[in-house]
Amino acid sequence: MQVLGIVPARGGSRGVPRKNIKSLGGKPLLQYTAEAALGARLLSKIILSTDDEQIAEVGRICGLEVPFMRPPEIAEDSTPTLPVVQHAVHWMENRGMCFDAVCLLQPTNPFRRAADIDGCIELLEESGADSVVTMLPVPDEYNPHWVYLADSEGTMRLFTGETIPIARRQELPPAFHREGSVYVTQRDVLIYQNSLFGNCVRGYVLNGEAGINIDNPGDWARAEERIGSGK
Repeated sequence: MQVLGIVPARGGSRGVPRKNIKSLGGKPLLQYTAEAALGARLLSKIILSTDDEQIAEVGRICGLEVPFMRPPEIAEDSTPTLPVVQHAVHWMENRGMCFDAVCLLQPTNPFRRAADIDGCIELLEESGADSVVTMLPVPDEYNPHWVYLADSEGTMRLFTGETIPIARRQELPPAFHREGSVYVTQRDVLIYQNSLFGNCVRGYVLNGEAGINIDNPGDWARAEERIGSGK
């Protein structure tokens, strides 16, 4: 399976200005994702999609290819991830480079491992799923069978639609939430279904401590604390 790794790193950032190239633990945030991607065995090619020349240069220093500069119309604050990934796929294919699947690696997740990238790709190939996403178990107290939603009158109703909650923790079915450090999607699902997920999603369940998605100064502080603790 030929898999294109795409690292999207836009120049603008409101939560943490210039975060993609800001130093975290002595190296640019982008470098953490570059190192994990370059350490993965199953990525056929890894490219950086950015609209920013400085980020592009840092990406090159980190070992990432920067075959194009992202057009400004898909580099806005409100731009979803999907068209950014589709643009990269179309750009590569128009130059004769075709892939079976795409692996999205957001630089805001600095603690992913190369082994987990490979694990997601292996699961996609073995299962034939539309996509594979890294996930973490949901703590029991947040399991959908124990979560209530308030209706318009303030009455609490179980999220699952059941009338009686499951009584014992041991009887709760396993539930998972999207961790988001690795997304692997079949190329045809991405292009023809216009989706990063498709209809058949498999979860690659991570072991150990949850990752950190850096979106604001608080997230940045937690990432610095983790690096300082050596975890």
